[in-house]
Amino acid sequence: MKPRSAIKTDLFADEYHRKKIDSLGDPLTEIESHIDFAALAAELDRVAPRPVSPQGGRPPYPTETMVRILVLKRLYNLSDEQMEYQLLDRMSYKRFCGLANATNVPDRTTVWTFENRIGEAGAKALFDGVSAQLLQKGFIARGGQIIDATLVPAPKQHNGRGEKELIEQGATPADWKPAKRRQKDIDATWTKKHGKSHFGYKLSINVDKKYKIIRRIETDTASTHDSQHFDNVFDTNNTSRDVYADRGYPSEEREAWLNENGLRNQIQRKGKRNKPLSECQQRRNKRIAKTRARVEHVFGALEQMSGKLLRTIGQARANFAMTMMAACYNLKRLVYFQEAGIEAF
Repeated sequence: MKPRSAIKTDLFADEYHRKKIDSLGDPLTEIESHIDFAALAAELDRVAPRPVSPQGGRPPYPTETMVRILVLKRLYNLSDEQMEYQLLDRMSYKRFCGLANATNVPDRTTVWTFENRIGEAGAKALFDGVSAQLLQKGFIARGGQIIDATLVPAPKQHNGRGEKELIEQGATPADWKPAKRRQKDIDATWTKKHGKSHFGYKLSINVDKKYKIIRRIETDTASTHDSQHFDNVFDTNNTSRDVYADRGYPSEEREAWLNENGLRNQIQRKGKRNKPLSECQQRRNKRIAKTRARVEHVFGALEQMSGKLLRTIGQARANFAMTMMAACYNLKRLVYFQEAGIEAF
């Protein structure tokens, strides 16, 4: 007797699977229902228009499809090769990108070419587009602003002493062949934090206290001091006068500037050699830390979302990746607000 099996075959199995996914709750369906990807694509085409070839050639994939692919890449930390495979293999990915009935999907080269074409300006357009949709829903910056920075690691480079000296001078070692040069990140820098050495880049952000949304960003190399980005990420649109930051940001000039502009200085104090903080200053730092810690939730979410390790080479691509991190974090934040029924006020 033939053994019985729970496996049943059906020509409409794919349709049954789609219904099952919907009943379990597809997170990509939630994103699609709350994010206007057509508006993001239109903004991207405005900032980085597609080149028109007079000789014709293969027609391009729609910008909206490519934007959705970039979001998937960042949300799930996928390489170009993995993205191509998942588009062929995953039903939910194909449906999200509008490729469910397509006989062909964008390959790894298409994804790589699209990212390089839109560049940093394109990533910034997507970040601004998501921010605009948050504002349309009423989620303006409230409760004060928190400024902080995080290190974004890149693959460590193993260079000789002579090579390091040439790189610091802005030169390339003569014995590096083109293939080796393409694999060397000469833009990333080293820095020390809590006694440990780190190699890579730095992402500075401004988060509002009320909604923990990233309002402003600045990207740089790891060796740049956090405080140098303060002015670039300061948000003049926050409804509160409170400005929070950690011990890396205080200075007499900054404190004077905050006072002149009617802002409340909530930057933690830093002790100096032979002049430790008083008990009053320590209590103040502790009080500020309870609020300032909200920015650490954002960094934790970035880590959980897709990890902060960069796969790219060079600062231009690193800036693109870090900007996409911030854009996708805000995108998920908006979806969370909508799904949880949180109304702006």
